[in-house]
Formats: sequence, C-alpha cells, structure tokens
Amino acid sequence: MRIGWISRVFSWIAAALVGGVFGVAGTIAHSVMWGPVPVGLIVGAVACGAILIAIRALTHDRGAALASGLGMVGMLVLISGVGPGGSIVVQDSVSGRIWIYLVAGLVLLVVAWPRITRMPTRTEAPAQTIPPTAAPITEVPGIDRQPVAGTHPERGDRTGLGT
Repeated sequence: MRIGWISRVFSWIAAALVGGVFGVAGTIAHSVMWGPVPVGLIVGAVACGAILIAIRALTHDRGAALASGLGMVGMLVLISGVGPGGSIVVQDSVSGRIWIYLVAGLVLLVVAWPRITRMPTRTEAPAQTIPPTAAPITEVPGIDRQPVAGTHPERGDRTGLGT
C-alpha cells in the first residue's frame, strides 16, 4: 500500500491551516497606517506572498500552494463580514478593497507560476564543430617526440615487428 497520497493530503491540510493563520493576521493588520504609509497592507502582503512562495518552493506542489491560498482567502472572507457584535474587520474602503484583491492576486500568481525546473531540453543534435575531413594531430608544438624502445615511429606499433 502506497502512503504517498496520505502525506500529500496532510501537507495540503497543513498548508491550508498555515495560509489561514497568515490570512487572519494580514486581514487584521491591513488597516494599520503609519502617517500616509499603509504599513499593515505592505507587511501583510509581503508575509502572505512569502508564505505562498515558500510553500510552493518547498513542496514543489501547486496543490499545497493552492490549499494555502484557499486558507488565506477563506479566512479573509470569513472574518470580513459583520461580526456578531456589529464589528467589521475589513472596512469598505480603498485599503480594504486593495487587500482583498491583493491576496487573491498573490494566490493566483503563485499557483499559476510555471515550473522553472522543467525547462524544455534540446532535441536536435548539436552542430559538429570539427570537420569530418580534419587530419589527425601528429605533432604538438614544444614537445620533442622521441621514439620509445621497441616501437616503430612511422607505423606507431609497439612491437617493433610491424604487420
């Protein structure tokens, strides 16, 4: 019995949970401003993008990245509505709309990114660099060729008898 699919399903569940945690953290922090700079939006986008890229790179699996992204988007949708006490986490504002589309765009980008390790290979034969009619190399400049005892220098045999 092969257990590969079991570990894959568990990795998808773990990725969805991690994505959900990052989605909640980013959604809560997206509205933090430091003067005119939307620090929460920037930090949340970097964190969510980084975990998506890390999951995709470490598992080499689009399914795990998709599960993580679904966890992020799912938690964003879940906590974006009006709470039981009437509180709203994601306001109907520019930063709220940017956050929703930014998370969805990050998920789509990371999941749809092509695999770089499977680049096409060359199928044609490489061009021949040495012409087929080239003469064999008989002399090397700077090396004095002395015949070895028992050889015939013209025939190249080592017995000295020839054939």
